[in-house]
Amino acid sequence: MEYDYYPLKRHVDTHNRIFRGRIWCIQDICGIICAVLTWFLIAYAEFVVMKVMLLPSPYFYYRYINMILFNCGIFLAISSHLKTMFSDPGAVQLGNATKENIQLLGLREGEIIFKCPKCSSIKPNRAHHCSVCKRCILKMDHHCPWVNNCVGERNQKYFVLFCCYIALISIHALFLCVNQFAMCIKHEWKDCSTFSPPATVVLLLFLIFEALLFAVFTIIMLGTQLTAIWNDETGIEQLKKEEAKWTKKSRWKSIESVFGRFSILWMSPFSAPKIKTKLEGCLYPV
Repeated sequence: MEYDYYPLKRHVDTHNRIFRGRIWCIQDICGIICAVLTWFLIAYAEFVVMKVMLLPSPYFYYRYINMILFNCGIFLAISSHLKTMFSDPGAVQLGNATKENIQLLGLREGEIIFKCPKCSSIKPNRAHHCSVCKRCILKMDHHCPWVNNCVGERNQKYFVLFCCYIALISIHALFLCVNQFAMCIKHEWKDCSTFSPPATVVLLLFLIFEALLFAVFTIIMLGTQLTAIWNDETGIEQLKKEEAKWTKKSRWKSIESVFGRFSILWMSPFSAPKIKTKLEGCLYPV
């Protein structure tokens, strides 16, 4: 159910936040380990690509063009990951299901509202409670331990960009690994890397395995996310096969609701789309 906007009582929310409530951060040990592991694997890929393949390369244009492309991809992937991790996904204000707030909704006769029994919040349409975040999340798609956060209305764009850029740098790394093997076989192994031949082979094979794993996972996730956005349906709604009780947007409007109006900023993790949410004074803290 959707409600008209009313200026409900607001307060500073520090739950799941750090630095006096300024930054959203889920303090879940499993999620933090997964996030750190993600950064470590990206750092490993950067090390192998730069130290084993590109810096020792005698081909000037090949070396610098690939260095620029790969490092731009790394920068955008990490930025997207951090934005997904430290952005409020659309958390409903804790304990806002008070008599005062319910009266301010101005409900018509016969209208009902739903209250989450776990966080004592007014539960808007399409919101779901996350057992890890311990909050109701608006348009919650799923909770992803790799970003240590829920993917919801306010950070789905960043998660999609994270999957996209990880997939691109994984494919790029695979291309560089195959090309490096070809060059090492064609020339002397000792001359194609500053590392010994056995060390070079081990480093390249591990990077190939990592890149293949990341590429397959992120491409599947990217396809799933884009399909859900295209159909104006979250992952949870698809899984539960919920009947749509909301007015579905057109496919283009659904895309714009996640990425904003069409522009090159769609691909930027530093540009936040303007999301218009009803009951904003009730749902979101200052």
